[in-house]
Amino acid sequence: MLPSSGLAWWLLILPLLSAASTLVYLHRKPNMAIFASVASASLCFLLALGIAAGSVGEPTPFEWMSFPGLQIDVGMILDPLSKGMLLVVTGVGLLVHIFSIGYMAHDPAKARFFGGLSIFMFSMTGIVIATNLIEMFFFWEGVGLSSYLLIGFWYDRESAAQAANKAFVCNRLADFGFMAGILTLWMMTGSVSITQDALQGALLHPSPVAENHALATATPPVTPASRQPLLTNGGGVQQFSGWLAFVLVLGLFAGCMGKSAMFPFHVWLPDAMEGPTPVSALIHAATMVAAGVYMLCRVYPLLLLSPPGMLFIAGIGCFTAIFAALIAVQQNDIKRILAYSTLSQLGYMVMAVGCRGPAAAMFHLSTHAFFKALLFLAAGSVIHALHDEQDIWKMGGLARKIPLTFWTFLIGYLALIGFPGFAGFFSKDVILAVAFQAHPIFFWVGAFTAFLTAFYMTRLVVVAFFGRARSNAAEHPHESGAVMTVPLIILAVFSAVGGFALGIEGFYHGWSISQLRSTGQLPSTGATPQLPALGLLLGTVVPLIMVFGGIFLAFALYRGRDSDPLHIKVLANKFYFDELYDRQLVGGQQLFARFLGWIDDWVLEGAILRGAAYLSVGVGELCKLIQTGSLQTYAFVLSIGGALLVYFTLFAH
Repeated sequence: MLPSSGLAWWLLILPLLSAASTLVYLHRKPNMAIFASVASASLCFLLALGIAAGSVGEPTPFEWMSFPGLQIDVGMILDPLSKGMLLVVTGVGLLVHIFSIGYMAHDPAKARFFGGLSIFMFSMTGIVIATNLIEMFFFWEGVGLSSYLLIGFWYDRESAAQAANKAFVCNRLADFGFMAGILTLWMMTGSVSITQDALQGALLHPSPVAENHALATATPPVTPASRQPLLTNGGGVQQFSGWLAFVLVLGLFAGCMGKSAMFPFHVWLPDAMEGPTPVSALIHAATMVAAGVYMLCRVYPLLLLSPPGMLFIAGIGCFTAIFAALIAVQQNDIKRILAYSTLSQLGYMVMAVGCRGPAAAMFHLSTHAFFKALLFLAAGSVIHALHDEQDIWKMGGLARKIPLTFWTFLIGYLALIGFPGFAGFFSKDVILAVAFQAHPIFFWVGAFTAFLTAFYMTRLVVVAFFGRARSNAAEHPHESGAVMTVPLIILAVFSAVGGFALGIEGFYHGWSISQLRSTGQLPSTGATPQLPALGLLLGTVVPLIMVFGGIFLAFALYRGRDSDPLHIKVLANKFYFDELYDRQLVGGQQLFARFLGWIDDWVLEGAILRGAAYLSVGVGELCKLIQTGSLQTYAFVLSIGGALLVYFTLFAH
């Protein structure tokens, strides 16, 4: 163990150095830029392995900022939660880097692309190891910046530029809520730290600011002598005044809603497909969209302060899961189908957190990282083989022509739909069992979502890989090279056996369960779910019925078809949310901007600024009329003025 060696800091230093050197010095030397980026990703993965094995310890934190009542340190949390997440982020990130070598080989701006990947890895790694919410928010915004740069990488395409803007704006709106949650936490506890010890101490001993807010169960104001801990030793949650706790939970969840694209911020994620396919894999698999779920699991004890807030989280996650799955049923772009499947799976994870199952959420996050990265990279291999064709109805017969891509894609498909034995089968079924324990409606909506997932993914596989070729590109595709297929094989292995290798107990939210239970700081319903036999049975049997039903129905409908027999316009148009936002939000903003422009032109600039100028000029012109230069005229005017003065002095009264 090297607890104070500082070796762990290289997790941040390496990708930052890679990004800086690539964008400043190596932008005209693409091969050197690629080497720097891939080398930094490789070394970060090796460091993550060392941290997970215990060979590298936590570095000593240092003070960043200090204010009266608040000190912000920069450090690293290297507990079971962050260790597992680091392996996922750096491992999948490394495979995406390697795949990108082949995928971006002919792009003239590949140095800029790899520089953006390094910024992304720097920011996402920072989120995972942050010790407080201010530190996390710094890296949180870094992920937003790097995703903006990568989504809009092909900025000469209007659609890519608009997609990058949409992602940036949606996340900035949600981040206002996240900032409000951070400020509320500071007001309640006097701290923004999210380490285990800091959160336990803050929750058990509220700050002086928090003492001004009476507890929900206290009628007189709380005094130091009568103050009760927020989490009582009996295991129940002793809440602040309900509105304050709800504001805290809602604010923190707002950050998750933006990053993890929960409804109604879901619109940016499908459009993010305008970036290169490796970017889609990086965003959808283990990094940006997973950051919201990870943050919820990291601050999970805080969420317990507001049961209504937990119910809200579960409800939003449940709705997003089925909402996105319905849209995916009628999408034809291979990457957009996978994008909506990501939205749906993220809904599962968020629902699990709201149903008091953070372990299940992290378990599914980890398995999902493998098979979703596999599916996106395999889709990239398909697009590469078909010379950038993405419409599944212009594919067909690819199973025989690009067999390695097909078999790896098939493994990812089986893992995603929860086919028995594959990674998604274990993690998804645990979420459904947790949902059954929380409320039957969450379980049945989740089970029907599993049916839809099997249906639209089987539709994709049947249409794209079987039948006859439906375009010239599909007639003569070419298999990708080893630099692209080797990452697919590695991810396929983890997608197949990940459920066995990981297990749920290893992905609890990183807190010591026994310690929390012994001190009474964790309610029994908030620990690793004690799943009843009926919940486990229904969580396994019902999803299996749904999965096989979805597979059978999709085969029956799409086998041998050259066009879609279903024409559900509202699903194909994504429930018209883009049009609604464009008309109501964008249109309303533009109308308000035009009104402000009118105010600026006619009131501020016209009446006030120009009006004052014109008045001054007019008075000057009038005065100029009497400036004749004639002494007789001046004497005449002076005599008239004197006469008027005498008149008003003597006779005006």
